[in-house]
Amino acid sequence: MPTVANLYRAFVTVLGGAALIFLAFPWASHNPLSYACYLALSLVFCGARLSFPPSTRALPLFKVFVLLGVLEYSLPETLLLGCLGTLAHAVTQGKTRGAILNAFNLAITITICHAAFHSRALQESHIEYTLGVFLTAALFFAIDTFAVAAVLSVTDLESPLVNWRETYGGALPLYLTGSVLAGLMNLLTLKVGWQTGLLVVPVFYLAYRLGLEYLSRAQGSRGQSDAMAALHLRTIEALATAIEAKDRAAPNHLRRVQVYALAVGKELGLSVLELEALRSAALLHDIGKLAVPDHIVSKPGKLTREEFEKMKIHPIVGAEILERVGFPYPVTPIIRHHHEKWNGAGYPDGLKGEDIPIGARILAAVDCLDALASDRQYRRADALEDAMRKVAADSGTSFDPRVVEVLKRRCQELEELATEQMEEGTRLGTHVQLERPQALSSGLEGTQSASSPATWLTSIASASQEAQTLFEIAQDLGNSLSLNETLSTLAQRLKRIIPYDTIVIFVPGQDVLGPQYVSGDQF
Repeated sequence: MPTVANLYRAFVTVLGGAALIFLAFPWASHNPLSYACYLALSLVFCGARLSFPPSTRALPLFKVFVLLGVLEYSLPETLLLGCLGTLAHAVTQGKTRGAILNAFNLAITITICHAAFHSRALQESHIEYTLGVFLTAALFFAIDTFAVAAVLSVTDLESPLVNWRETYGGALPLYLTGSVLAGLMNLLTLKVGWQTGLLVVPVFYLAYRLGLEYLSRAQGSRGQSDAMAALHLRTIEALATAIEAKDRAAPNHLRRVQVYALAVGKELGLSVLELEALRSAALLHDIGKLAVPDHIVSKPGKLTREEFEKMKIHPIVGAEILERVGFPYPVTPIIRHHHEKWNGAGYPDGLKGEDIPIGARILAAVDCLDALASDRQYRRADALEDAMRKVAADSGTSFDPRVVEVLKRRCQELEELATEQMEEGTRLGTHVQLERPQALSSGLEGTQSASSPATWLTSIASASQEAQTLFEIAQDLGNSLSLNETLSTLAQRLKRIIPYDTIVIFVPGQDVLGPQYVSGDQF
C-alpha cells in the first residue's frame, strides 16, 4: 500500500481512537432502558440496507439509529451505538477487512455531527427543528462518505472527488430519508414516549420490504411484457422480411418507409399507440400481395383492367390477415386504407379527406415517394427532389397536404436518417441493379372499379395455384407435342384456375378463327 495511504489510515485511526477513548470514557445514560432497546434494534437490523431501485446506492439501516443517537443521546452513547453497528454490519456482509478503520471513521463523523447539532450557535440561531435535522444529516453524509472516498483515493492514487462521485454520488437522498426516520423517532419519544418511537423503524422497514416486493413483481411483469412486445416486433419484422424477399426490386423498401412514416407521424403529433400501429403497418402494408399472382406483382408495365382488379384486393386481404393477429393498436385500418386518395378516388372503399385514417394518409404519401425515388427494371429512379415534386403535385388530390408539407420540408433529413438506420441502406434517388421488376402501384388501362375478394385464405391459395399452373403450362409448351396434345394439356391446366363446363380453343387461319379444340359437357 502507498505510504500516503498508510499515513492517512494512521491519522484516521489515531483521531477516531482518541474520540472513542476520551469522549466515551465519562459514560452516562439518562434512560438506559430505551437506549438498550434502540441499541438492540440497531444490531437486529445491522444487515439491512435502504435503497431506492433502480439505483444501486444503499444506506445501512443501522446508521438511522446513529442519526437518532446524534439527535437524542449523549456522545458516548452514540459512539458506542455507531461502532458496534459498524462491526456487526461488516460481519453480516462478510467484509470484516477494514471494519476497524470504518468504525474509527464513523467515530469522527459522529463527534463532529453531534457537536454541530447540539452547539450553542445552532440553538441560538432559532433554526426550525426539521431544517436542523436535515442539515445534520447532510453534514453526516458529507463527512462519512468523503472520508471513505479519501481512503480509496489514497489507496488507488485517484482523485477523491472522482472516487466519491463514483461510489456515493446520488446517495444523499438516502441519508435525508434516514434523517426523516430518526427525526420522527425523536419527536415521538419527546411527545409520546420512547416505546412508540421504537416502532417506527420496524414498521417502516416492513412497509419498505413490501414495497420492494411489489416493485420487483411489477418490474418482472413489465419485463415479461417488454419481452413479449419485442418478440411481437421481431415476428413482424421477420414476416416483413419474407414479404420483401418475394419482391426484391426495392432493397430496404419496407425499412425506409417505416423510418419516414414514423418521423412524419411524430411531427404530426400522433399518440404512442398510433405510432406503434404505424410502425407495424409500414412493415406489413404489402402482406396482402400474397394473394396476388407473381406475374401481376412483377409485371414490368401498366396493368390491364383484370390484372388491376386482382391487385386491388391486396389491402383488403392484408387487413383481414392482420385482423386475426389482434394487435393492441389500430394496424388494420392503416393496411386497408393505404391506397385511398385524399379526393376519394382511391380504393378499396373510396374514403376521402379526414375520413382516411391518419396512419394510412402518411403511409400512402411515403410509399409513393419511395416508389418514385427507387429503381425499377422498366425505369430508373427519380432524384429525391424530383420524386418529391411529383408527390407535392398530388397534394390535395391524392395525398393529405399536411403530410406532403412535412415530407417536402424534411425529405433530405429523413433520407439521411433512413440511411443511417439501415446497415446496407441504399439512398433514394440512386441507381441499383435489379433482379426482378416491381409492379406499379397504379397504372390501370381504363377505369377503376371496386373488387370484393373471397376469404383471404382462398385468395392466397388461388394465387399460389395460378402461379404454379402457369409455370406448368410454360413447361408443357416447351415439349415437342402435337398441336392437339398441346391444346388438350392446356385445357386441363386452365380448368384448375378457370373452372368451366365447356371450352373451345380457336386458331386463326384464312382470315377467320376456326375451332381447333373443343371439350366439355355439351360435346
